[in-house]
Amino acid sequence: MSDSTSRPPLPPFTEKTAIQKVRLAEDAWNSRDPERVSLAYTPDSRWRNRADFLRGRAEIVAFLTAKWQREREYRLIKELWGFRVNRIAVRFAYEWRGADGQWVRSLGNENWEFDENGLMAVRFASINDLAITRDQRLFHWPSGRRPDDHPSLSDLGL
Repeated sequence: MSDSTSRPPLPPFTEKTAIQKVRLAEDAWNSRDPERVSLAYTPDSRWRNRADFLRGRAEIVAFLTAKWQREREYRLIKELWGFRVNRIAVRFAYEWRGADGQWVRSLGNENWEFDENGLMAVRFASINDLAITRDQRLFHWPSGRRPDDHPSLSDLGL
């Protein structure tokens, strides 16, 4: 079930539109605005994020609010891994600092399924964390959208 909101690009995806969809998702997550992010999902979207299982926008907003309170100075890069009709697979890395000052690089994969309006109905994320030092950080842009000239995950060797 979906509301009437449309979130282009819409399926079926081409390589170009799948890449656009991934970058739009990355930009939204880098805003660290849970309400904004939640609007890209169907009202009854299903998530698995690590060991958390969520359903619906209200749970997504609550989850992301808590996440970004814990994960300070969050910076994310997503990269298209594959696509087919209404599904996209991405790999990603993000860096953040915990309340104790420890820097972490989180790396993972996501599988996405979209409805006909381009809203994500299903999101499955598998994520691993790696403690890093401040000197090992790779994501240094100011808060918000990643600059277009910043290296991709592949360029960074991640």
